[in-house]
Amino acid sequence: MDSRVSERETRVVPNFLDENRKLSEDCKDLIATLPLEKGWVAKHLHRYEGFWHTTRQLEGVLSCQNHFQAHHTDVLIVTTPKSGTTWLKAWTFSLLHRHKYHPTTENHPLLTHNPHFLVPFLELDLYLDKPSLPDLSSFPSPRLFSTHIPYVSLPKSVTQTSCKIVYLCRDPKDAFISLWHFTNRLRPHTMLPNSLHEAFHKFCRGISLYGPFWEHVLEYWHKSLEHPHKILFMRFEEMKLNPEFSLKKLATFVGCPFSREEEDAGVVQEILKLCSFDNLSNLPVNRNGKLSSGEAHRAFFRRGEIGDWKNHLTADMIQQLNAITEEKLAQHGLRF
Repeated sequence: MDSRVSERETRVVPNFLDENRKLSEDCKDLIATLPLEKGWVAKHLHRYEGFWHTTRQLEGVLSCQNHFQAHHTDVLIVTTPKSGTTWLKAWTFSLLHRHKYHPTTENHPLLTHNPHFLVPFLELDLYLDKPSLPDLSSFPSPRLFSTHIPYVSLPKSVTQTSCKIVYLCRDPKDAFISLWHFTNRLRPHTMLPNSLHEAFHKFCRGISLYGPFWEHVLEYWHKSLEHPHKILFMRFEEMKLNPEFSLKKLATFVGCPFSREEEDAGVVQEILKLCSFDNLSNLPVNRNGKLSSGEAHRAFFRRGEIGDWKNHLTADMIQQLNAITEEKLAQHGLRF
């Protein structure tokens, strides 16, 4: 009996891989009209408002668009996938809650909870896989959420209120390699890994999670120049190379700058230590836990370095990605 139960449990499909989920009628009707491509993990990607989404992800985007009501005091973390989302969530949570949870306290939430639990995704968590719409009244102000949603698809309340947006991206070569590794980790054992060449071809054509990468970045870049008090544009490379400056800049932007006393007491360095890749990746909760949607926490911690693309891409691949980036971003003053 125990062996049969165990066998059945191993066949349970996690939510993020569930291709038989019941969709809303609105979502089904919309999907029937959208361009379709083969997915990286899920079977299909659908192009909605110019960007590619899995079926599950699209349902969350639509629900979020229809129902999320931003507050003027909200802080929304927006990232391109695999650009340092987990790290930025840890930074921002620690900043906003440092007076309640000092970064050296033994009961700091980051020691026992994954950053994706503490800073939930709108379309991948709060507005997805729930029997009813989320009750967000328990979130303390300023409320802190995250998303990968492109600017064009953000809920109108986000763009029409004075809520803050913190946007993070990284060199597309590293973003691609990280996404390739991540999606292969998520593919079930019954599926062969995506080859580097197949994934590269898709990425260059813009067919990736929330892709095209370049258009996603460019939208937020333009909006950050138009509305610098609303959108802070950050690069992963800046966080890595100048973490103290980047953390203090983030703190000022979200409305909780460090006092002179805090800087003298080393609070900046303590937050950086708490949120470091080495510290977070080695915590039991991040070695062993899972998100409610089924992804293992450890899948979100691989290397966290700049330049890993050098270990994977051929000279021709590097030239092709650099050429696309130069064509699509450089003329707008954006370089990596």
